[in-house]
Amino acid sequence: MLSLSSSSRYFLYSQPADMRCGIYSLAGLVQNGLKLDPLSGDVFVFIGKRANQVRLLQWDGDGYALYTKRLEAGTFERPADKKLMISTRELMLILQGVKLKSVQLRKRYKQLSIH
Repeated sequence: MLSLSSSSRYFLYSQPADMRCGIYSLAGLVQNGLKLDPLSGDVFVFIGKRANQVRLLQWDGDGYALYTKRLEAGTFERPADKKLMISTRELMLILQGVKLKSVQLRKRYKQLSIH
């Protein structure tokens, strides 16, 4: 079952995707376009050319889960910076139709990782 949580990693396919693509075509885009393993359990996000559809693909252990949302009005916003990995928060804002440029996050403590 597809669930959005902070324990998952989310990767955004930066190019507009053909929303006619099925599960295996999207998995091919992950493998060939993003150079990532579609069987990793990560969630891969695809936004259509007209930006009125989004698809999320995830390997769930024994099969693929595909979530599709098509808007009747409006569009999904692609993040301005062409980053590959997005946060759970960013994905939720995209799905809810929040204008990403207008979001101002307040300063929070961030623990530095020691390697």
